[in-house]
Amino acid sequence: MKSAAIVSKPSKPELASILPDLLNWFRKHSYRLYVDEETAQYTTNGAEVISRKVIGEKQPNFVLVLGGDGTLLSAARVVAHAGVPILAVNLGSLGFLTEVPLAEMYSTLEAVDHGHCPLEERSVLESQLIRSEQCIARHFALNDVVVNKSAISRLVDFDLLIDGIFVFNYKADGVIIATPTGSTAYSLAAGGPILMPSVDAFVVTPVCPHSLTHRPLVVTDTAQIELVVETGEEEAFLSIDGQVGMPILQGDRLICRRAAHTVKLMRVRRTFFDVLRNKLKWGQR
Repeated sequence: MKSAAIVSKPSKPELASILPDLLNWFRKHSYRLYVDEETAQYTTNGAEVISRKVIGEKQPNFVLVLGGDGTLLSAARVVAHAGVPILAVNLGSLGFLTEVPLAEMYSTLEAVDHGHCPLEERSVLESQLIRSEQCIARHFALNDVVVNKSAISRLVDFDLLIDGIFVFNYKADGVIIATPTGSTAYSLAAGGPILMPSVDAFVVTPVCPHSLTHRPLVVTDTAQIELVVETGEEEAFLSIDGQVGMPILQGDRLICRRAAHTVKLMRVRRTFFDVLRNKLKWGQR
């Protein structure tokens, strides 16, 4: 039997009018359906309510995300390792990743059901936080891994090493390590370059560096990127895709490399540059 899962952004009142017809579409097309707790607040209509954490274990044919890029990032962290494709419908604002507008949701679902929606694989960052030579945290990011100073702390010192080779020392508010997907997120706002999603690279972008000569650095995605954090008596903060975080202490090391798995996005037939022109309001011909 075909199966699908729905993941929704919390507190989106329009879901109350969207979901009944949507669940009817899945039932008419003979799908077994799973919904997360956020979706179940509005309706279930025979769908099985499960935690987001176990969606990957159910191995649905795809996950339909209703929300913005943040909702997609949350869904990606729990299903990407299982190889489950994601179809994202934009209920947010900017939406670089959730490019399917609500008006095209059903036509896109029909294309998916008939096997006519192409898959695009996006690289994932695996990060390990090392403290006293022990790995105390391991996370995966579709967009970026960020180390920032805490709200009232001074600049943080970062030693950057690529494949174990010292590059330079940053004094900055923070450092962003971004995937090509994440190059249009926080890294772009901090002055980093835009990478095509197919580029096999990562971007290391300083946030408000003390020296103007410290510029964003593009490295191959086969490289191991290491930050040694010098915070003194204060602490910095590690965040994963802007959603998961923890404090970083003096002498902690953050090691980032390409993960073994990818995120599979079901895409409509717009090009990456179509999305950029639309989202960034670039001029049209």
